[in-house]
Amino acid sequence: MHERQSAPDLSTILCGVRLPNPTVLASGILGLSHEVMVRVAQSGAGAITTKSCSLKPRPGYHNPVVLDWGQGLINAVGLSNPGVEVLAEEIRAAKEQLAPLGVPVIASIFAETIYGFGAIARFISEAEPDLIEVNISCPNIDDLYRLMFAADPYVAAQVTRQVKQNTDIPILLKLSPNVTDVTKIARAVVDAGADGITAINTLGPGIILDVETGRPVLAHGTGGLSGPAIRPIAVRCVRDICRAVDAPVIAVGGVTTGRDAVEMVLVGATAVGIGSAVSRRGTEVFQNVCDEIQDYMERHEYDDLEAFRGKALQFSG
Repeated sequence: MHERQSAPDLSTILCGVRLPNPTVLASGILGLSHEVMVRVAQSGAGAITTKSCSLKPRPGYHNPVVLDWGQGLINAVGLSNPGVEVLAEEIRAAKEQLAPLGVPVIASIFAETIYGFGAIARFISEAEPDLIEVNISCPNIDDLYRLMFAADPYVAAQVTRQVKQNTDIPILLKLSPNVTDVTKIARAVVDAGADGITAINTLGPGIILDVETGRPVLAHGTGGLSGPAIRPIAVRCVRDICRAVDAPVIAVGGVTTGRDAVEMVLVGATAVGIGSAVSRRGTEVFQNVCDEIQDYMERHEYDDLEAFRGKALQFSG
C-alpha cells in the first residue's frame, strides 16, 4: 500500500464554477442576509444558496411555520422574502466578502408565472450571482402553484427557456419528488437549456396534528417534509436523474453526515445540499461533513471526488 502524499481533493466543478468542497447551503435555511451567508461559508460550506426570492416582497405564512417532528422537519414558510431588490443587494455584499474564500453564491428565484421567471432572472442577474437556482417545485404554496411548474415537462421546459433568454449565468432547475417520473422533468429542462439540476425539493405536502386539539400543528395546515426521513427517496431521485441526463446535480434531501454525502456522490451528484441538518448540527455541519467525506476517501484511497462519483449507477434496481 502506497503512502499518501497529500490530503484528498474535495473540490468540484458545478456548471463551470469551482467549489472548494461539495457541500452547499440549501435554499430556504439561512441564506437571506450577507452576514449570515459569510458566516456559513466561514463554517466550511462550499457554496451558498440564498433563500428563494420573488419580484416583490412576500410575507409568507403565520407562525408556527416549522416543526421538528423527530425524523426531520415539516415546514410551510410560504416563501417569505423581502423581494428581488433587497436580495440583490445582499448578494452583491456577500460576493465581495466571499471572493477571498472562493465560495460561490447561488441565487434562488421563483415566480407566479412562466414569464415572471424570466423577469426575475433578468433582475437578479444584475447582482452577478455565480449560479441561479430556479425553484419550480415548492409543494405548499397554494396561491402560486395551482399546477406546480415542476409537475409538467412542457411547463418546466417553458420556464427554463424563459430564464435562459434573460440571463447568461448558468442555471439549475430545482425539481420535485412529487411527480410520477422525475426523469421526464429532468430531460425536459435539460433539453430546454438547463445547465444543471437541484434535486429534490421537500416531499409532500404532509400534515402533523396536535392530537389533544385535533388541529394541525402548522398554521398553514400542511407542509413539506425534509430531513433524514426523505433521504432514501432523494437518493433514488438523484440516481434516476443522473442516469437519464448528462448534467451536474446538486443532491438535496436529508443529508446530515459525510456518509450521506458520499451516498449522493456515489449515485452521481456533483455537489450536495445541506438544509435541515443545520438545525440539528449547527453551521459546523459543513466542516464536519467535509471531514467525514475526507475520512472516507482516505480509507478507500480516493484522490478526488471523481474517483467514486457515479460508482453506484452501474447497479440495477
